[in-house]
Amino acid sequence: MVGLWTCALSWQGVAVARFLDVLFDCRHPASLARFWAAALEGYAVAPYDEAELARLRATGIDDPEDDPNVLVEPSPGSGPRLWFNLVPEAKQVKNRVHLDLASADVSAEARRLTGLGARVLAEHQAWVTMADPEGNEFDVTPG
Repeated sequence: MVGLWTCALSWQGVAVARFLDVLFDCRHPASLARFWAAALEGYAVAPYDEAELARLRATGIDDPEDDPNVLVEPSPGSGPRLWFNLVPEAKQVKNRVHLDLASADVSAEARRLTGLGARVLAEHQAWVTMADPEGNEFDVTPG
């Protein structure tokens, strides 16, 4: 199955945009990247090769834990990339956009995500609204 983000679509003969990345502004990119890599099936924090470590060292960063831009990659063909980017300010208000995660067992998945550092914000009849370790809201829905 080919996902929307990999399809070349056209509208009236003109190529249209495709879904590529989701970016998270955050206070600590490495830890939030690890949370989302563990939360989502088929995702992993991109490995650091020697060239990337050298690039970081050239900018004064000796530890990948302090990388201001961390990539979480999906398995090939399975979804958008996730970027976690350092910003100086903390989250202030409710998200204008949020992710919905599908799970066969919403309650069990909410417990698992809580164990990873998320917290439950609200329990609804069919879904649970949660926040990641930096307060970004998302829902766990049946699916």
